[in-house]
Amino acid sequence: MESRSDTVVIYTDGGCSGNPGPGGWGAVIIADGEKKELSGGEKATTNNRMELMAAISALQVVKKSDSLCARKIIVNIDSQYVKNGITVWIKSWKAANWKTARKSPVKNQDLWQLLDELNSSLNVEWNWVKGHAGIKYNEICDSLCKMEMARFLK
Repeated sequence: MESRSDTVVIYTDGGCSGNPGPGGWGAVIIADGEKKELSGGEKATTNNRMELMAAISALQVVKKSDSLCARKIIVNIDSQYVKNGITVWIKSWKAANWKTARKSPVKNQDLWQLLDELNSSLNVEWNWVKGHAGIKYNEICDSLCKMEMARFLK
């Protein structure tokens, strides 16, 4: 999905070698016919934290850009955890003082709060895409993620 001039399209992916273990994340931001690749990782983390970091990092770049932050943003993500968390579950978590339906603390609360702040301040539409299904930019994100993980596996 290429972006129109009034839209920013983002693809993200995160992963881990072992869970927990060395992790990486990748994101591609597409706007105005240009593509920007982002990536990062951590030596000891979880798959879910890396999925969250990919979305957070991409949205932080968009938010800092005067030319992008007012546009519609479509985030294509292969993590049901992140998509459902930010579009459905977070409302209940916040109402319950960051507790799950089972009354236990929400995991990754620090990252959920960052993502919630970004999501609330931008016009974001969340779109789930199937991972490892040949979707060009999702595959690029997966490659970026693996590249970052490899830095910690040497």
